[in-house]
Amino acid sequence: MPLAEIFPLVTARSLSRPFTYQVEEGVERGDVVSIRLGSRSVRGVVAEVGVRAPDGIELATAGSVVDRIPAPLVQLALWIADYYGSTPARALALVAPRTRARRGERRRPSGRDALAGEPEPNRLTDAQTDAIARIEAALGAGGGHLLLHGPTGSGKTEVYLQACARALESGRGAIVLVPEIALTPQAVGRFRARFGDTVAVLHSALTEAERRDERERIALGEARIVVGARSAVFAPVRNLGLVVVDEEHDASYKQESDPRYDARTVAAKRAALEGAVAVYGSATPRPESWSRLDRLELPARIGAPMPTIRIVDLRREGGYPLSAPLLAELATVEERGGRAILLLNRRGVSGAIHCRACGRSRRCGSCDVALTLHGDERLHCHHCGFSEVLPEHCPNCGSVELARIGAGTQKLEAELARRVSGLERIRLDADTAAKPAALREALERFANARAAVLIGTQMVAKGHHFPGVAVAAVIDADTGLAFPDFRAEERTFQLVTQLAGRSGRDAPGRVIVQTFQPDATPLAFAARHDVSGFLAQELERRRELDYPPFHHLVSVVVSGPVSASPVQALGELRAALRTPGTQLLGPAPLLRLRGRHRAQLLAKTAAPRAFASKAAALLAHAAPAMRRDGLAAVVDVDPQSL
Repeated sequence: MPLAEIFPLVTARSLSRPFTYQVEEGVERGDVVSIRLGSRSVRGVVAEVGVRAPDGIELATAGSVVDRIPAPLVQLALWIADYYGSTPARALALVAPRTRARRGERRRPSGRDALAGEPEPNRLTDAQTDAIARIEAALGAGGGHLLLHGPTGSGKTEVYLQACARALESGRGAIVLVPEIALTPQAVGRFRARFGDTVAVLHSALTEAERRDERERIALGEARIVVGARSAVFAPVRNLGLVVVDEEHDASYKQESDPRYDARTVAAKRAALEGAVAVYGSATPRPESWSRLDRLELPARIGAPMPTIRIVDLRREGGYPLSAPLLAELATVEERGGRAILLLNRRGVSGAIHCRACGRSRRCGSCDVALTLHGDERLHCHHCGFSEVLPEHCPNCGSVELARIGAGTQKLEAELARRVSGLERIRLDADTAAKPAALREALERFANARAAVLIGTQMVAKGHHFPGVAVAAVIDADTGLAFPDFRAEERTFQLVTQLAGRSGRDAPGRVIVQTFQPDATPLAFAARHDVSGFLAQELERRRELDYPPFHHLVSVVVSGPVSASPVQALGELRAALRTPGTQLLGPAPLLRLRGRHRAQLLAKTAAPRAFASKAAALLAHAAPAMRRDGLAAVVDVDPQSL
């Protein structure tokens, strides 16, 4: 019998290596087989066939093949494990199917009744025609990586649709990624309107049975186009020819649990492995994409012009959260009909409860963050879920002078009810849209209302296409600017520009941006719709600071029950990680979360894979001592939050 190296699909790092088994004739790389591992029976993925037997070991025989993974996906998973410092088993679990549905029991899934898509246009713009021609040329030339840049409403989705059609005509399949489940219904609607039942949908809101059935349709070649969120990049599409990453700037493409992969990077690797074309689309591309990728430009919005953006200086305008200029715009919508979108990137009623007497804010006992007041008159922690009843007096000094600082989406909703009661109010945040059905209902109500305002966190700025949106407003642009992250200006610029794009799709629109920092760089560029100008300045700033794209970042975070232990552990690790060409920052304390103290060591390096591998090996060696001290460690390559 031939011998094969097989990775058991178990999470233990101590078993994160291949084991040699005898296998039946005809077993190939990517086959999923049943194997004995000690006293257990587990699934395993065949990585190599025809290997030599290890000396002095009696080999077990693997069971029969129960499923199979396409060989390129096995190669992709092993690359993910290596690049992101994970284990092969955890990476292979991303691409390994669960057990197949029995014949005749396949369900017909989810997302099929999504919002209707638009028909094929009578003609394309010259810029769209050129972009499609370049994608088609890349398909014929064995692949490539392209950035599709254009303002919202410039026709990027039509380019995706046409590119998918070219892929199908050449006998190849396509994957279309969107950043969040919130965008999936509209995306599926547009693609199903064009391609019918050959479109499959994959995202985390599907049940296990629905996901399994969609994967089977894909694997059998019944579905040749896959639309979905982050994990759809692993869909077993036959003869993949095209991968589209829509809204490529969105941080939601980064997985925050092990393996901590970035779907944008994985899409590039998968395209390279399969000779496919990767197309990254955005109105506000990342500096990394802008500097590295060949560009396809859609220079102008189709139809209506870009909306005017007015910066409202809150130092001179009272009435926060609804300034006089914003109220005037909303009153016009109330009178004439239409829609408005208001973005406030903070849930709840107020951002903090502050005692005027002693100066203390009410904070979470397990996390170093202020508690947020919600409409249920309870204070909530948005990190660990703790909540308590709003106190009548300060627990610290007994004073009854408790001030509510800042505003959240619930307070904004209440203010709108008081000031412009004729507008139907629809709130869209993590509190109201926890279930896909609730999200869909909210979006449909907004689309069908005579006069309505959509209130929400950053999800209202993402990719939605609604007719009749006359006004869009950022209630507090300073929220993002104050965030302690080198991407704060980039994300503020993206958020304002993306929100502006929701306005004026079919008639001239207006955008209001409220801020205490009217001269802030990202707001000034956003007001001019100057994407290239902002990115040029941002790239120069990052070059000076050795930030991406000029160096990669690798974060090592240690957490533990005692405040000093994480910093001490990282201090010892730092000495062993010093290498030429790598800058090490820290270790520095981070805010406490869920009762655990944390610290971070940050590396700026041109060799992230090698650095992460070395860090993971050192941490694995130190694992027994760390467990005794209650410490846990995370290595994160290309982190999206610091």
